[in-house]
Amino acid sequence: MADSNVTSLFRSTAAHSPSMAALARESDGTGPVDFCIPCNPYFPTPAMFDEMAARLREIITYYPSSADTITAELCNLLQLPPSCVAMGNGSTELITWIDHLMVRESLAIPVPTFGRWTDQPMETGKRVDMFPLQESSGFALDLTQYAEFIRKRNTKVAVICNPNNPDGGFIHKQALVQFMDAMADLDLIIIDESFLEFADAEVEPSVVQEAMLRPNVVVLRSLGKNFGLHGIRFGYLVANPALAGRIRSMLPKWNLNAFAEHVVFILKEHGAEYAQSLQQVRRDRLDMASHLSALPGLTVYPSQGNFLFVRLPVGAEGTVVRDRMLTEHRILVRECGNKIGSSSRFLRLVVRPQTDVRRLVSGMEQVLYGTRRGAAVPELGTGTNYSSGTAAVDRLVGATNGAGMQMPAAVTQMQPQPVPMQVPAAAPAQPQPQPQPQPQYQPMVAAAQAQQMPMTAMADQPNGMGMGMPMMQMPQQMPQQAPQQMPQQQPYGVPAPAPAPMPQGPTPTGVPARNGLTAAQVRGATSPNGMQNLSPAPATGWPNAQSWPNAAGMGQAG
Repeated sequence: MADSNVTSLFRSTAAHSPSMAALARESDGTGPVDFCIPCNPYFPTPAMFDEMAARLREIITYYPSSADTITAELCNLLQLPPSCVAMGNGSTELITWIDHLMVRESLAIPVPTFGRWTDQPMETGKRVDMFPLQESSGFALDLTQYAEFIRKRNTKVAVICNPNNPDGGFIHKQALVQFMDAMADLDLIIIDESFLEFADAEVEPSVVQEAMLRPNVVVLRSLGKNFGLHGIRFGYLVANPALAGRIRSMLPKWNLNAFAEHVVFILKEHGAEYAQSLQQVRRDRLDMASHLSALPGLTVYPSQGNFLFVRLPVGAEGTVVRDRMLTEHRILVRECGNKIGSSSRFLRLVVRPQTDVRRLVSGMEQVLYGTRRGAAVPELGTGTNYSSGTAAVDRLVGATNGAGMQMPAAVTQMQPQPVPMQVPAAAPAQPQPQPQPQPQYQPMVAAAQAQQMPMTAMADQPNGMGMGMPMMQMPQQMPQQAPQQMPQQQPYGVPAPAPAPMPQGPTPTGVPARNGLTAAQVRGATSPNGMQNLSPAPATGWPNAQSWPNAAGMGQAG
């Protein structure tokens, strides 16, 4: 495989890696060892693949049953009412219809995350309020800060991916339920549980039961990822009958293919194998994190998904590492420089069996350190920048989605104002004194009482990394916006300052972002200083590793 062909394949994909089929066509017809696509390597079993191969002609020759028939069988397996479920041709189809039908004007999403949650609403003209996850806190999502962020911007829809992609961050069920109760007035809350079945931090982590009872909650679930069958393209959502029925009514009658039908109908016979496959992935995750953590300068973040988010040593550029791993070692890794909120110093590595992990670690050692394991990694030359979505999203939030926004009156009434926001009156002949800087967010304790959210319990709730969530840890870029949030009245007789370049008020409905920034432009931005003074996160995996949850959706099988 020529280096130029590899580079061109990755450059031609704006938000994702090239498909395995494209990589195979550029090589000798066989794909590389795949540490990129987050797929269960242990399911289906070899015997199941043999059975499907024997029936291949029958499966692909005839039309499948209707989506209602396939959904009914899945619901029988999951013990869910069919009226609360809609099946899609992959989760992306469901995300598309959620955006078209239920996102009116704005959507909030922590970044980095799955690209369709940022790109899909921007493509249809919605305002996307991106909440940057901080590397200094291990990319953990603080729900307190996220709630304040949503209130400040008067966002209509909130998304939480649990576990999050690409970092694998996990939010406990109790904290999510508290968040849903506090945000009950939003148009919609979406909990994306596409990778939840790989989690072991909690026995019953899903909120599907809570979603069916709430008027504004949708839970998205994947089948391709946990069943190891991305190519089939099937997933489902769970919501109250009105929301689920609204999505279901827009889907084609035969939106699910015959392979999807075949797999759904044979799953009840293979519950034990499926549960065992999830347990093996969880064990492999701990083993793989341990081996990668031994590499000098490499930071491995705790994950509850079937992948690990790693930060490369200082001086290592992710695109170079990715290309050399593929051309020299036939290993495909996911470089994350084109993920909004991430940079090219980060890789997402899918959990695979130990044999493959040893090959990965060996290849990483040679690419990062040459023949001398542990040798110092040289710094990049002056003027060489990381491709940084982190700095770009800071600018995007600071200069477009959040700049100059005045808090809506309805939100102001809900949040207490312990310190007057107006500038004190002064004599006309004298300039007004400067007010003391106010915090960007009002204290959430009183605000939470207005929202009936028990924030004490929320603050004490572990954030999925074995530590409580800080109550007032602010995103780094937010204090810089504070002067814009509190415009001062100009005293009489004092020349008025030049008007700010950014207009006041929220971004209008139908405008994705001021200054014409798009998701593709954000991904292409660079930052020379965005990677300094970063604290490494622990890389020890998760406690209580022997407490495996039941296989979600499989009842008591196995």
